[in-house]
Amino acid sequence: MIGPGLTKISPDALPLSPATLQVDVIADLACPWCYLGKQRLDEALAAVHGPSVVTWFPFQVNPSMPADGMPLDEYLATRFGDPESLKPATDRLIATGREAGIEFRFDRIERVPNTLNAHRVMQLAGQQGGDTSVLAGAILRAFFTDGRNIADPGTLADIAAGHGLARIDVLHALEDDRTRTVVLAQESQVRASGVSGVPDFLVNKRLLVMGAQETEQLVTVFDRAMFGEESDLPVSATVH
Repeated sequence: MIGPGLTKISPDALPLSPATLQVDVIADLACPWCYLGKQRLDEALAAVHGPSVVTWFPFQVNPSMPADGMPLDEYLATRFGDPESLKPATDRLIATGREAGIEFRFDRIERVPNTLNAHRVMQLAGQQGGDTSVLAGAILRAFFTDGRNIADPGTLADIAAGHGLARIDVLHALEDDRTRTVVLAQESQVRASGVSGVPDFLVNKRLLVMGAQETEQLVTVFDRAMFGEESDLPVSATVH
């Protein structure tokens, strides 16, 4: 460890181009902290003004979630006990999200989804050269702001159709078990690497940032990744 929330992955793994920031995002698409981390990542990349390549990798926070999801109240009671005890933390999350430009509308969410289909659509977008970060933002917004069911193939096809994918391609991909196999294999590799929580951001194949760090903290990490680990720039504590 070279600082809380920041881990050295491999001293021999070099970025393909020292002039380009490469960020591997490990996230789930029904995770509020992942939404917050994604917004802050976008802000940090815009702040550094340089070229960047962002690649998304799947991680299911609830891999055993039934295919049709679970009622929100039932999920909260099962996982956390009394849902009312979560209200202070939820209120803080709503306020933090508002500062990042996110409108969390938990009152609109009826079911917690199984996110495998959403990850499969992300995988299809990557295959077709689509902007997976934009699509991820659209899926996260559909769930957390609009309360839509992001496990439903039709809903995912509608979302993806607005971001460069053909609706029919999405529906076909979700009927094809090969996309399921690919995503589950990717997730298995992610878990085998030691990841147990999200979001995580692997920067230039060298530094792993854990949690929804503040925008300024991400910029600091970008500087360290680009200009060397001997920098005196500070590394902040993990948020997540």
